[in-house]
This record gives sequence, C-alpha cells and structure tokens, in this order.
Amino acid sequence: MIVGVAVIEIHVEDAQSLKAKRGVVRSISQRLRNKFNVSVGEVGGQGTWQRATLGVSMTGSDEQGIRRSLEQAVGFVEDMHLAQVIACEVETLRMPLDEEGPLPTGGGEERAWDENLGEAKNEYED
Repeated sequence: MIVGVAVIEIHVEDAQSLKAKRGVVRSISQRLRNKFNVSVGEVGGQGTWQRATLGVSMTGSDEQGIRRSLEQAVGFVEDMHLAQVIACEVETLRMPLDEEGPLPTGGGEERAWDENLGEAKNEYED
C-alpha cells in the first residue's frame, strides 16, 4: 500500500475575516474531494484571516500514479484562482515499512504495529 500526502499552503487575498477564508477553504476542499477522490483537511493557519495550510492524502498501489494525482491536485488549486499557492510539498510512503513482503495471514511473526492489537488497556487500574 502506498500513502501519498500533499501539503499546500495558500494565501486568500480577498479574505477580510475568518468566515470569508473558511468559505474559500471549504470550496477548495470540496472541489478537490469531488475531482480527485482525496481526503482534505485544514491542518494549519486556522487562526489567520488570509493563510491556510491544507493537507491532502490518498492511498493506492501505484506510487507514480498517486504522486501524479497529488501534483495534479496542487495544479488544480492553482488553476481555481480562489487563493494563491505559496508553497506545496508532495511525499509518498510505502506501507508496511519493512521489505518483508505481504502481511502475515496468521501463525507468522508479529509486526511492530500488531502488538497488543485488540487488547483494551485500562489506564485506571490500581
């Protein structure tokens, strides 16, 4: 599985309030979701009137395809002309992190993230 992430920092020139900026961010986010089938969230700049940082993510099995789609999503934000893209970065991550092949189907060795899977931890035990 490949996880792709894009971080897009935008400047909303015409926003004179948080409400106006949120409207632009909401519009950009919804259009990205509809066109590229990605997850989008405002991950920075929530307290500023004209700046926002959007996190865009997607998963799949083709690393080049995911990278290309995220780069197209960044270009789409630029082409909307609702906000100026100040900076962007696209990264991909291959999961599982080790090179051992597919996940075990049972009876095999445990992965680091499988530890205590399904066990409830009671923090209030004496």
